[in-house]
Amino acid sequence: MQEKSSGRASVETEQLRAEAKDAVAHFWGTRQLQAKKQAGSGKADKGARAAVTGGAQMDGFVSLFAKIIEQGGVPSSAIFRKKAIELPGFFRPTKEWDLLVALDGQLLLVLEAKSQIGPSFGNNFNNRTEEAMGSALDLWTAFREGAFNKSIRPWLGYLMLLEDCEGSRTPVKVAEPHFKVFKEFRNASYAKRYELFCRKLMREGHYSSTCFLASEATSGLHGDYVEPSSDLTLTAFAASLSAHVQTHAGRKL
Repeated sequence: MQEKSSGRASVETEQLRAEAKDAVAHFWGTRQLQAKKQAGSGKADKGARAAVTGGAQMDGFVSLFAKIIEQGGVPSSAIFRKKAIELPGFFRPTKEWDLLVALDGQLLLVLEAKSQIGPSFGNNFNNRTEEAMGSALDLWTAFREGAFNKSIRPWLGYLMLLEDCEGSRTPVKVAEPHFKVFKEFRNASYAKRYELFCRKLMREGHYSSTCFLASEATSGLHGDYVEPSSDLTLTAFAASLSAHVQTHAGRKL
């Protein structure tokens, strides 16, 4: 029985990796097409922003997670993406999420899939981290105040895909004019900062699970990616998501 279980887990992991490669290839391929289209229109955004403002790059990952959710017993009619993805907030009226499940009148889970490419890592890192922290604070405060659910705590997930390049791997100095920063941030690259950020989001309970992936622009077109940290892998993220779905999808909420 042990060998059979292990073999099944191995097959499932290999399938997940294959689908993740497809999602990564979709990200880079979509980004490339959007940049070319915008450049051809004569109204290209400055720098790499042309590929960011088009959206849809992370659809491969959203589709992957939707498939996991449906396999866990949630009907497709309860899985929302692109449409009906607004949830009430506490500090703002609503916020749009990348994917959510509303089942039997309750919010089962919420998911955000984000990315960052160079060359402007500094400002964009601050924007991404502030957005993720603020979204979690808004959602959990709304939950506390009874905006949704009474019987279960929703699962909240966050995935970050970072461009793997010299700019994201180079150590970055920090300014300390008044007080010392935490030692783990000293000479940490933006890749390391994202790793720390995703880990802390989960350990502090702001997100139920987080995932951090990195991919190089050229090899990424073929689906290549790396998982910089063993505790922030796609496998662990998918397992957490699947466990929550299977726990709640089959019972009346």
